[in-house]
Amino acid sequence: MHRNRFDGETHVNAALADAAGTTEQETNKETPQMTSSTSTEARSAAEGPSKAALWGGRVLSGLAVLFMAMDASMKLLQVPDAVEGTTKLGYPASVLFGLGVVQAVCLVAYLVPRTAIVGAILWTGYLGGAVATHVRLGNPLLSHVLFPLYVAAFFWGGLWLRDMKLRALVPWRR
Repeated sequence: MHRNRFDGETHVNAALADAAGTTEQETNKETPQMTSSTSTEARSAAEGPSKAALWGGRVLSGLAVLFMAMDASMKLLQVPDAVEGTTKLGYPASVLFGLGVVQAVCLVAYLVPRTAIVGAILWTGYLGGAVATHVRLGNPLLSHVLFPLYVAAFFWGGLWLRDMKLRALVPWRR
C-alpha cells in the first residue's frame, strides 16, 4: 500500500475503508490522490504494536477501566459515599443510578475491541461533563477540574498504544 507520509486524507480513507469492509483502493476511486513510497505507519499497522506499547496500553486502559468500574458500581449500588459526593456536586441523589448505567454502557463499549473507539468517545463526553461540573463549582484546577481529563488521557492513550488503526488515523508526529 503506497501512502504519502503527511497525507491525513489517506489515513482517513484507510480507516473508512476498513470500517466499511472495502479496500482502500475502492475508496480511493472516489477521491484520487498522489501517492509516494510506503509509509512507516502502513508497515507498522500490518505488524501490530510493539510488546512494550501493547503492555503500556493495557496498563493505561486497565487503570482507567478499574477506576471507572469502581465509580459505576458505587453509583449503581447507591453507596452512601457516592450519594454524598453526587449531592455535594449539586445533583439530586435520584440521578445516581442513571449515571451508573451510563458509565456501565460506556465501559462495555470501551471493553469490546470492535467498539473501543466508540467507548472512548462516549467516555470523553461523559468526562467533559464532569469537568464542566467542577468548573461550575469553582473547584481547584489540578485536583478536581482536570482530573477527568487525566482519566480520559488514560483511556485514549491506552487505546492509541494498543490499536494500530487509531495510530494511523491520529499519527504522532515529531
